[in-house]
Amino acid sequence: MSGPGAAAQAPLAGSLVGVTTLAGVPHTSRTIDLDGPAHYVDYGGPDGAPMLIGVHGLGGSHLNWAAVAPHLVERSRLVAVDLLGHGHTPTAGRTAHVDGHVDLLTRFAADVSDRPVILMGNSLGGLVAALTASAAPDRVAGLILIDPALPFERLGMVHPRVLTNFVVCAVPGVGERYLSVRRGRTTAERTVRRVLGATCVDPGRVPADVVDAHVALTAAVDRAAADRAYLASARSLSWVMTRSGPTIAKIAALDLPVLHLHGAKDMLVPVAAARRMAEGRTNWHLDVARDIGHAPMLETPVWTALRIDEWLDRDGAPAWARAGGSVDPAPFPR
Repeated sequence: MSGPGAAAQAPLAGSLVGVTTLAGVPHTSRTIDLDGPAHYVDYGGPDGAPMLIGVHGLGGSHLNWAAVAPHLVERSRLVAVDLLGHGHTPTAGRTAHVDGHVDLLTRFAADVSDRPVILMGNSLGGLVAALTASAAPDRVAGLILIDPALPFERLGMVHPRVLTNFVVCAVPGVGERYLSVRRGRTTAERTVRRVLGATCVDPGRVPADVVDAHVALTAAVDRAAADRAYLASARSLSWVMTRSGPTIAKIAALDLPVLHLHGAKDMLVPVAAARRMAEGRTNWHLDVARDIGHAPMLETPVWTALRIDEWLDRDGAPAWARAGGSVDPAPFPR
């Protein structure tokens, strides 16, 4: 079954056939001033094309979009921002909580484009993208949510592993000690592989150069500062999840096209929650990838790009047009 608000049955999404990445290819890295430095990468795309803004998840960075970027820039302009305390964006006196990330993204979208944009967020980035669309509807033409960490009404849907992690991080002093000990015992490479093991069904599907780029970035940044931002973001996310009423109301009131891509084997945000979120929403299209986890754009970039392309041709066409695209977008090369 497919269509707006329905969960489409998708083919197996694990092939890396034809995948090329940008992880090892020079791209444009920029920093702008948004009451402090805000780093982003411009992955390119046709001049004048509608802009997609990639928004990573908790502990992620602009590199989370490196595998899917070559496929998206055939028809769209793609930039990927680092949220507060992530990647190359320092907190610099700002607070890395959900509201702080929303403020950064709202201002970033206005700074990099004079037209409405399409926000593309994974996990925490999906929540930040949705709240940005609620806060600045004139700046956002559409949403692409990839395994978004959206609040839902029943905590029973949360995986026990996620609950345990958030409980540990939420306790003052305990979270700091836990991350400090883990940081002292774990290399950058082990850190990246641990995260991929938690977010992917098969981490071996992630292109090797993308993995290497994540390891290099993790080794280069101030890991203690990154852990502080992680804790601030995780604690803020826990607050949103446990006091979900206002956020659920904001998401329910969104009046724009939404594409929701979700891994069927996501341990962090269960697919049952995704299906409940899509129920009864005429402007919300859900596509589920079989045998895929929390980060389809890394684990199955071709499937991810194809689903985005199909949405831009169909249910997402109004978003594409509002973002400055032609009525009939150029077809994705297959």
